[in-house]
Amino acid sequence: MKQITIGKKVEGVGIGLHKGEPIKITLEPMEENSGIVFYRSDENVTIEAKAKNVVDTKLATAIGKDNVSISTIEHLLSAIYAYGIDNIRITLDGAEVPIMDGSAASFCMMLDEAGRVEQLENKKVMLLKKKVEIKIDDRYVKLTPAKTASYDFKIFFDHPVILEQNFSFNFSRSGFLKEISRARTFGFLKDVQYLRSKGLALGGSLENAIVLDDNKVLNPEGLRFDDEFVRHKILDAIGDLKVLGAPILGEYKAFAGSHDLNHKLTVALLKEVDAYEVITLKVNE
Repeated sequence: MKQITIGKKVEGVGIGLHKGEPIKITLEPMEENSGIVFYRSDENVTIEAKAKNVVDTKLATAIGKDNVSISTIEHLLSAIYAYGIDNIRITLDGAEVPIMDGSAASFCMMLDEAGRVEQLENKKVMLLKKKVEIKIDDRYVKLTPAKTASYDFKIFFDHPVILEQNFSFNFSRSGFLKEISRARTFGFLKDVQYLRSKGLALGGSLENAIVLDDNKVLNPEGLRFDDEFVRHKILDAIGDLKVLGAPILGEYKAFAGSHDLNHKLTVALLKEVDAYEVITLKVNE
């Protein structure tokens, strides 16, 4: 199995969730073994999408270098993972990846437009050899060895629309497109109001997030899935784990997981050198 890049440069424009400013995004092919590389054109700074470069996980996953950061990378990385892209350059003229509609669907459409190109070098994958877990109180995220990639996520929110939701997903690109990619990020009206008072979530709207008051969903179109909330959590997790640098063969399982717990999990896994092996897939694998 060979490494994959995109076939051509594609561009788009969207609003940044937190600053509310328009941001141009450009996706370009890169040569073998380049990985996922972000470039802030307004700052002339390149930042690799690696766990060591994650600088913030409070509201989204952000990477940074030399006092320059890029936030909300997880939805785009989730789409890149789903399309099997190993090498790509992402140029932004601002500090955030555009939120688009709050899901990964727009990025999937950009990747469809760009196309996929097989490269000469063989693909590398991360083979899990033992369980790695992060647990804080009753919340946890863990990875366990398996022959395929799968995700199992459970959430509980004391809200009549959400309550307890559980979703299991055996990864495939077609499954991602059908079951995960369109699931939007969500937030509570009271939290949005607080964030805006702090100069954050200025670009948030019913066009790019599910918003709930104390009793109901405020979006006039309603939900895309009855369990859209937990499906989005899987979308986030797939993107958060992409900073490991190679696709994972293993089972991800979480209860009340978060960007922060996912980051702690990637750091813990990379520290345990006997917990994984990076292998090169041959053509017939």
